[in-house]
Order: sequence, then structure tokens, then C-alpha cells
Amino acid sequence: MNTPRLTPYLTFNGNCCQAMTFYQQCLGGELMVQPFEGTPAAEHVAPEALQNVLHSSLTTADMVLMASDSGMGPVSKGDMVSLSVNCQSLEEIQRLFDLLSVGGAVTMPLQDTFWGATFGMFADQFGIDWMLNYDKPQQ
Repeated sequence: MNTPRLTPYLTFNGNCCQAMTFYQQCLGGELMVQPFEGTPAAEHVAPEALQNVLHSSLTTADMVLMASDSGMGPVSKGDMVSLSVNCQSLEEIQRLFDLLSVGGAVTMPLQDTFWGATFGMFADQFGIDWMLNYDKPQQ
């Protein structure tokens, strides 16, 4: 499947699995849910949050919806939706990160991740939250 390059990414306060299960019941599709537990990210969350969702995706023939529980403090209405761009190269992710983050606030500089990608997050100058990801070729 070709993942759309621009994907909505929802953030929840501990009820991501419940929400994504509901969306699957309504929209159909294949649901993937990965908790914090068992990943390197587990060391950054409280023990009671280990079963919270690190990443999930609901995939249908027409859409991909991604979501997680917040690992960086509570979210509220207005900051629960980000735009995720799946980049095709290191050059593209660097270029888009540099251009889109001008005048904004970087929350996570571009860096290599445990899931084998280069990833970064920021709010642009208009307050829109962005996530840029480049899945590196597997060796």
C-alpha cells in the first residue's frame, strides 16, 4: 500500500485505543496499535502509562488515520491534531523542516529514531503542528 504523504495525526490523553477502536467500528479498516511498553520510549513515560498508545494507525482503502496518547503532558481541544508528512528522502525532510518551521517553534529537532526513521516535530508560525518522517531504506 502506498501511504498518503500527508496524514492527520490525532493525540489523546490516555484514551487513544478506545477512540481508534471506535473509529474502526465506524469506518472499518485495519487497526494497528503499539503501546509504549516494550519500546525504548517506555523509559520516558510513567509506569501507569506503559499501556498507553505510542503509535496507532487505522488503514482503509481510502484513508490512513494515525494517533497516539500524549507522552509529553496533556493535550486539549485545539492541539490534538497534527499534520504528518511522510518524506521520500533525507534531502526532502531537511528541506521541508527548514522551510515549514521558519518563525515557528521546534518541539523535536530532526533526529534518528528507534523505529528506523529520521523524524522531527514543530509548530509552524501559524500554530499548526507538524510531524515529518523519513523511513530510511532497510539495509
